[in-house]
Amino acid sequence: MTTKSQTLAGSQSGTRIAGQRIATGLFALFLGAFFIFGAGFAHSQALHDTAHDVRHAFGFPCH
Repeated sequence: MTTKSQTLAGSQSGTRIAGQRIATGLFALFLGAFFIFGAGFAHSQALHDTAHDVRHAFGFPCH
Protein backbone atom coordinates (compact mmCIF):
# COMPACT_ATOMS: atom_id res chain seq x y z
CA MET A 1 0.00 0.00 0.00
CA THR A 2 1.32 3.42 -0.85
CA THR A 3 1.00 6.53 1.25
CA LYS A 4 -1.65 7.94 -1.10
CA SER A 5 -3.82 4.84 -0.86
CA GLN A 6 -3.41 4.75 2.94
CA THR A 7 -4.56 8.38 3.18
CA LEU A 8 -7.55 7.65 0.94
CA ALA A 9 -8.53 4.63 3.02
CA GLY A 10 -8.20 6.65 6.23
CA SER A 11 -10.42 9.46 4.95
CA GLN A 12 -13.09 6.99 3.83
CA SER A 13 -13.04 5.40 7.27
CA GLY A 14 -13.37 8.81 8.92
CA THR A 15 -16.30 9.69 6.67
CA ARG A 16 -18.01 6.41 7.53
CA ILE A 17 -17.56 7.05 11.26
CA ALA A 18 -18.92 10.59 10.90
CA GLY A 19 -21.94 9.23 9.04
CA GLN A 20 -22.57 6.69 11.78
CA ARG A 21 -22.39 9.42 14.42
CA ILE A 22 -24.89 11.56 12.53
CA ALA A 23 -27.25 8.61 12.08
CA THR A 24 -26.98 7.72 15.77
CA GLY A 25 -27.63 11.33 16.78
CA LEU A 26 -30.70 11.58 14.56
CA PHE A 27 -32.04 8.30 15.90
CA ALA A 28 -31.58 9.54 19.47
CA LEU A 29 -33.28 12.84 18.60
CA PHE A 30 -36.35 11.16 17.10
CA LEU A 31 -36.55 8.61 19.91
CA GLY A 32 -36.40 11.35 22.52
CA ALA A 33 -39.00 13.42 20.70
CA PHE A 34 -41.27 10.39 20.60
CA PHE A 35 -40.87 9.82 24.32
CA ILE A 36 -41.63 13.41 25.19
CA PHE A 37 -44.39 14.19 22.72
CA GLY A 38 -45.74 10.69 22.02
CA ALA A 39 -46.17 9.85 25.67
CA GLY A 40 -47.30 13.37 26.50
CA PHE A 41 -50.23 13.16 24.11
CA ALA A 42 -51.07 9.53 24.85
CA HIS A 43 -54.65 8.59 25.64
CA SER A 44 -53.64 6.45 28.61
CA GLN A 45 -53.91 8.70 31.65
CA ALA A 46 -51.18 6.87 33.60
CA LEU A 47 -48.72 7.16 30.70
CA HIS A 48 -49.57 10.82 30.21
CA ASP A 49 -49.18 11.61 33.92
CA THR A 50 -45.80 9.86 34.07
CA ALA A 51 -44.53 11.80 31.07
CA HIS A 52 -45.95 14.99 32.55
CA ASP A 53 -44.11 14.51 35.85
CA VAL A 54 -40.83 13.69 34.08
CA ARG A 55 -41.14 16.79 31.92
CA HIS A 56 -41.55 18.94 35.01
CA ALA A 57 -38.61 17.18 36.71
CA PHE A 58 -36.36 18.15 33.78
CA GLY A 59 -37.69 21.71 33.71
CA PHE A 60 -39.41 21.23 30.34
CA PRO A 61 -42.45 23.53 30.15
CA CYS A 62 -45.56 21.73 29.05
CA HIS A 63 -48.38 24.11 29.90
